[in-house]
Amino acid sequence: MDVTHRHITKIGREVNRFVNRSVSGFGVGTSEYEFLHAVRKNPGVTQAGVRERLGLDKAAAARRAANLEAKGFLIRKPNPLDGRSQLLFATPKADKLKCSRASMEAGFYEWLLSGLPEDRRTAFCETLDELYQTCKAESKAGFPHVSDYVAGRACENEPAGQEARGN
Repeated sequence: MDVTHRHITKIGREVNRFVNRSVSGFGVGTSEYEFLHAVRKNPGVTQAGVRERLGLDKAAAARRAANLEAKGFLIRKPNPLDGRSQLLFATPKADKLKCSRASMEAGFYEWLLSGLPEDRRTAFCETLDELYQTCKAESKAGFPHVSDYVAGRACENEPAGQEARGN
């Protein structure tokens, strides 16, 4: 049974909703931002590399790259190892967008925690950091422990015949 009621996911979703609304003036949608984030984290990645990381099909990746390039968030450079592909790099405009998003997210979380007394805020942040470190280590290892843990449990609380909903 999920004692968290997936509140971390739900809070994250609301933060994204707020941030997307706040940075809409940049003209970058959620899927484009995800693509851009992959390029920023992996400068010089090919379009195929971004596709692999994000699980995109060829056409979707091509559209996103072209749109981001047209909007001034990406530049392409020839790949010296393969004349057929190009390397993708984020522009300073993309860095500005990233800083804006990060600032908005930080502000939202500061606001959210501002109503808690200092001792509860400190304890929460310490616990959250422990959870984050565990999550990051598991991710870097390829999720072996959590995969075993959740195998066969995904829909255990759902009534028979119904699929889990994404709420």
